[in-house]
Amino acid sequence: MDFNRFFLLLIFTFSVFLLWDGWQRSQHPEAQTAPAATQAASAPIAAPSATLAAAPGRPDSAEIQTRQKQEAGQKITVKTDLMVAEISSIGGDLRRLEFTQHRDALDKSKLFTLLQEQKAHTYIAQTGLLGSGLPTHHASFVAQASDYQLVEGKDSLEVRLVTTDATAAKVSKIFVFHRGSYLVDVSYEIENIGPTPISPSAYFQLVRDTSPPEGGSQFVPTYTGPAIYTEQEKFQKVDFSDIDKGKTSYPQRADNGWIGMLQHYFVAAWLPKDKVQREYYTKQLEGGLYSAGVILPVSAVEPGQIAKVGVPLYVGPAQISLDKIAPGLGLTVDYGWFTIIANPLFWLLTFLQGWVQNWGVAIILLTILIKLAFFPLSAASYRSMGKMRVVAPKLEKIKQQYGDDRERLHKAMMELYKVEKINPLGGCLPVVIQIPVFIALYWSILASVEMRYAPFFGWIIDLSAADPYYVLPLIMGASMILQTRLNPTPPDPLQARMMQIMPVVFSIVFFFFPAGLVLYSIVNNVLSILQQWYITRGLEAEAKAKGAAKT
Repeated sequence: MDFNRFFLLLIFTFSVFLLWDGWQRSQHPEAQTAPAATQAASAPIAAPSATLAAAPGRPDSAEIQTRQKQEAGQKITVKTDLMVAEISSIGGDLRRLEFTQHRDALDKSKLFTLLQEQKAHTYIAQTGLLGSGLPTHHASFVAQASDYQLVEGKDSLEVRLVTTDATAAKVSKIFVFHRGSYLVDVSYEIENIGPTPISPSAYFQLVRDTSPPEGGSQFVPTYTGPAIYTEQEKFQKVDFSDIDKGKTSYPQRADNGWIGMLQHYFVAAWLPKDKVQREYYTKQLEGGLYSAGVILPVSAVEPGQIAKVGVPLYVGPAQISLDKIAPGLGLTVDYGWFTIIANPLFWLLTFLQGWVQNWGVAIILLTILIKLAFFPLSAASYRSMGKMRVVAPKLEKIKQQYGDDRERLHKAMMELYKVEKINPLGGCLPVVIQIPVFIALYWSILASVEMRYAPFFGWIIDLSAADPYYVLPLIMGASMILQTRLNPTPPDPLQARMMQIMPVVFSIVFFFFPAGLVLYSIVNNVLSILQQWYITRGLEAEAKAKGAAKT
């Protein structure tokens, strides 16, 4: 196989891999096989102490009644320094959540809304108690006020709701919001007012449809759906389609971990305390909705006694630093197969941004540093291509001499390579070694919420969005054209034609890519052109000198 054909195949394979990897991550997330003991996770969950028939994930006729109640339910508004929340008096559900520090994907003048309930999109946080006479997410609650605001000098804000539907106990649902935090403590206070002990359980779930987040690109798909983390099986995605088919596989019971819903840049997750027994579940609901939640048992409550159960809810941007909040929560920033490389790369990118205060400049500097680190390997690759370019006239003569005799043509080419001391595959290994690093950088730029609405300069006001005027993709296409001209012309006309078409195809595809990714590609191409031009010019000078010496 000649070098040009192999190098072309390598570039094409790498490009297809990037697109396939993104599509695969969106449509068919990697499933981890659970031990035999956990295979029962795909079966219906047995309730801890009460029937689950009217509980999460098992909608019945009451579900329709609930939706009618929700329209008439009172809205309780809560404002903190980071969020604006709306709690419904029906179920005490968290039905709307806006972030004051993040803007809408389509309209920068609006706040970004993660949790919401509309005709076209539903994403809510829902909880309830299991047990006869206890309030589920269908129950009615009342609050002391309809508006709450975190005031100066206070670090937390409590919102207490009391149910009007419970008969077995007096139940309060309590939300605690914190200054400077995306954590919301959600708990129940259960006072047994009956004559006999009660043994309730509490469920905490997220309910969402399958619609992707607004502002996303079909050419750069990202994962949307449930995810579970446990010490046994680590981080697992649970695709909506797997829930439909009953093919989910994750630990059903554990005393650690969390469960949540992921979408590009943001995550909502229930984070029970470790060493507390819990049951995880995912279910398909009516109306195209899905639930992902956890059930916690509550110790028996004697008459006249009070019990408490609660779970913190993280609802905010996905960041690798979230591991400080809960083990594995930082994995919600999905860097794909090359996480071990992407994490340090993004750390370095963050460091550079802190120094230059511009994410675009930080991307440029990081690309330069990576290019310098691989300079010796790249030099070997470009030197091999440069030698091929120098002997290109001789290769053309051999091709004309042997015509369609492929065997004699190949033999003559190998003899020429031996005489000229050229390894036609000498530049392949350096390219292969660099591919994982560049894929990791690609995904670290794509998955990082810090890039969202991060400006570069001029018309580039959002590195996470496509260039609105397509200037960067056109520059990248031009750099690819220049780079192909520095390469030796493939002897095969079909290969040569493909090399000419590839820059045009890539430019069109990159019209829809985030500007930060296109910027990285431009800088990488420009640096490659400069290095390749310098090495090729030196080799051509050496060839001329040798030719002059012979004459």
